[in-house]
Amino acid sequence: MVIRSGFRSMAALTATAAIGLCCLAPAPDSSASATQAGPSGGEQVSLRPGAPALPGDVSALAYVVADARTGKVLAARNAHRKLPPASTLKTLFAVTALPHLRAEDRHTVSEQDLAGIGPGSSLVGVEPGHTYQVSDLWRGVFLSSGNDAVHVLAALNGGWEETAAQMQAKARRLGALDTEVVSPDGYDTPGQVSSAFDLAVFGRAGLARPDFAEYCSTAWAQFPGGGGSYGIVNTNRLLSGANGIARYPGIVGIKNGYTSNAGNTLIAAAKQGERTLLVTVMNPQAGGGYAVYEEARTLLDWGFKAWDNVDAVGSLEPVRATKSPTRQAQIQAHVAAVRPEAADEGAPGWSLTSSVAGGLAAAGTLFLLVRRRTIRGRRERKRPTE
Repeated sequence: MVIRSGFRSMAALTATAAIGLCCLAPAPDSSASATQAGPSGGEQVSLRPGAPALPGDVSALAYVVADARTGKVLAARNAHRKLPPASTLKTLFAVTALPHLRAEDRHTVSEQDLAGIGPGSSLVGVEPGHTYQVSDLWRGVFLSSGNDAVHVLAALNGGWEETAAQMQAKARRLGALDTEVVSPDGYDTPGQVSSAFDLAVFGRAGLARPDFAEYCSTAWAQFPGGGGSYGIVNTNRLLSGANGIARYPGIVGIKNGYTSNAGNTLIAAAKQGERTLLVTVMNPQAGGGYAVYEEARTLLDWGFKAWDNVDAVGSLEPVRATKSPTRQAQIQAHVAAVRPEAADEGAPGWSLTSSVAGGLAAAGTLFLLVRRRTIRGRRERKRPTE
């Protein structure tokens, strides 16, 4: 959601946001649907008669199941809980930087390009002094989750801090208010968070780009190096079928992640017939290092079965300011009622937007329902981040 308002006051912005959001959620027909609280007590789902119940064996701290085409949210748990995203944040990096970099361009990597890569980072094997095509670097990002490739691409995109700022702005424009970007590669960094909802927004925005869709659906590729090239395999096991994880039928992608702080995270999309389902899973609490894939599989299975028998509990679409004069009058009336006498005229707009998100998030389940119409199994600690 991008909040566009002439008022600088935080209270005014909060009121404007709340009113604009409320009008998006028509009351469900209680005779035709029922809300399931779910085994964790944090689920939101509106089931029609005959709809399959939500799976009870999903241990993720947060998840979202959504229609990738329309943005309709079919079910969610703690959708706006702010958690470290690990390398799933690379989806936002790609959505932000892909439009600025031509795939056919070539770049000779310098030592400076690779400066600052965090210890234990996942790497594709970018070598200083070697010339790479931009498309090869993107495959390094999507398949090997290479932080080295991210660093080079960010350098081409204006630099590390500039890219982080661009990503932050892009997140806000997409309506992703829970995300705070510090390290564009998703490396554990204090203050860096996202949410299951925002990751779904980023995945959906990526699929709208043919280049993103091609990269995120590539299971195997050749990467330049060692005087020739070598094979790299996508670390998303639902796509590659590696490590004994069965490939999901109709899998499209998108991106997995892991750090010791974030646990395992995943954005997965699959298509069956004319339907494309998008699932995000954050930090499963049981089942080992590959639980994130099995829990995503379970949620995808449920989503395809329940598709026609659930009502939306939210939307991935960004909220747009209404053009109705009546609604504008209502907004201004409510704003006037809460506007403090001394407004903070110097507050930066995006910070206030973030504050709005924090204030509304305190409403818990109601925030999801109103705002948009509305996963600790670990692999061995010594494995690289993804």
